[in-house]
Amino acid sequence: MCKLFIEADPGLWESSTRSLRIDRMVTSVRLETFFWSVLEEIAERDGMNLVQLITRLHNESIEAGHDLGNFASFLRVCCGRYLALQLSGDIPNDTATPIAALDSAGILDRERGRMRPVAPAGAGSRTGSGASVHPAARLVS
Repeated sequence: MCKLFIEADPGLWESSTRSLRIDRMVTSVRLETFFWSVLEEIAERDGMNLVQLITRLHNESIEAGHDLGNFASFLRVCCGRYLALQLSGDIPNDTATPIAALDSAGILDRERGRMRPVAPAGAGSRTGSGASVHPAARLVS
């Protein structure tokens, strides 16, 4: 089982830091190559470059009242959600379809319908069958 992961290209988990200017403020973001690649794909779908996408994610998150104390983690979760929503069919695999053209309200409603309740911290996340449920699996199951 682990062979799928340990024999993957080690370059995928090498991290790099990129300096970005977000609204006249220079900041650095450190992510693994895998996540930079996913973010670049998301940006290209909507005709943006990477800095434009990250700036937009940052600004819209702040406008929504989110605390972005760990912005790199937020970006990793964005990548995971993008991939999970592709697996569920909510975001087409065809990258010619811009994300801005999708029915985000409908996607969020369907996603909420698929999600199972999350157990309180420390309680473990178990289904009625006794099997553990990974948080990302709740998005696509």
